[in-house]
Amino acid sequence: MIRTIARGGTRVGASRAWRTLVLVLPGLWVGTVVLWEVLHPTGAQLIQLLAAAPAIACAGTGRRSCVLLGGLCAVFALVPIGSAGWDESIGTRFGTFAAILAVVIASYLTAGRRARLQRELDSARAVAVAAQAVVLRPLPPRLDGLALAAGQLSVSRGAAVGGDLYEVMATAHGVRVVMGDVRGHGLAAVGTVAALLGSFRDAAHDEAKFADVLRRLERALDRHLRERSRQEHPAATDKDPQSPVTEDFVTVLLLEIREDGEVHALNCGHPWPYLLTPGRAKPFAQAEPLPPLGLFPLPTELPAMDCGQLQPGEALFLYTDGAEDARDGRGGFFPLSAALTEAVKTQPVSPGDVLRDVFTALQHHTAGSTTDDIAILVLRNDRPALSAPLGARGCDIGGSAAGARQATTHLQSTNNL
Repeated sequence: MIRTIARGGTRVGASRAWRTLVLVLPGLWVGTVVLWEVLHPTGAQLIQLLAAAPAIACAGTGRRSCVLLGGLCAVFALVPIGSAGWDESIGTRFGTFAAILAVVIASYLTAGRRARLQRELDSARAVAVAAQAVVLRPLPPRLDGLALAAGQLSVSRGAAVGGDLYEVMATAHGVRVVMGDVRGHGLAAVGTVAALLGSFRDAAHDEAKFADVLRRLERALDRHLRERSRQEHPAATDKDPQSPVTEDFVTVLLLEIREDGEVHALNCGHPWPYLLTPGRAKPFAQAEPLPPLGLFPLPTELPAMDCGQLQPGEALFLYTDGAEDARDGRGGFFPLSAALTEAVKTQPVSPGDVLRDVFTALQHHTAGSTTDDIAILVLRNDRPALSAPLGARGCDIGGSAAGARQATTHLQSTNNL
């Protein structure tokens, strides 16, 4: 879906023009041949070219058009056309008739086989779409007071799932969000994506401590890689020698957005999101992230980073590094910050519009040819304001207490006034 939206109307217009040409071409072909025979009584005779018309009709419009047009061409072959037709022997006309009949039969059988294959392909696509929706399921437009929009662009043509993952869960502990990027891309990374998303969907509800969600993801990745490395496992034979199982890793960003808009984060090697306000896009945090999952064990202590409050109307733009690393034909990187600034000129910030505008800009920048999976998640806080902001924004380890002290000081000063 995102691939179609991003490429815009140019490709759709070209497809419609091609379908129109295929529909009109058989009639034009027959009309041109008949007109030639009528207007050129002497010289080259092209009546034998009528045999091609049923094949063209069958390829473009189906078997019914093939039979009807084939019958019309057969009549033209038997009935002399123009003064030249009367000079032809009956054997020549019957030879042309037989050739047209043979083409009609062969085209009819070929079209039937193509129709059966198309039905099988449609069935396989339906199964693939259902399977992909289970792995990377579509997000609702609204969830617990947050407006959402998300999409992915996979380097595997026709696939809606690649090496990127995202999920948003409304839990008793707040809205918990994951955005991740598996080493490698395309369909080869889908197994790792499925393992991590399955673990997150359970851990987001089960684990009261935010840090324990990340530890569950680490254990799930470790189990998945151990299983893949076993010789009897179907995926043990790595098809990509540049991506051995022992070197797989995943960058992960976890967010917890509480009822009052307070945001806590755990980041393992993933790009920090952008904070979107009307007319402005800026980095949400500058803290140094932990190493990606799979490279090193997580530290014993995992204090969540307090990133302050996401105010009503503000939005977060989460993405994978494929968006920043996308290049044009001259090797220039995609200007993500500038594209976001351009996308948030509307009032208020619309997650769906931002998603569409950024994907459109990406496709224009790369000329529709990306070399890495790209996932984007935009969420906007539509909850009513519950309290004053907790001081300056920025991810600080253990910053909750400091923010609370700043808020208390501010309220005391206000009361004294």
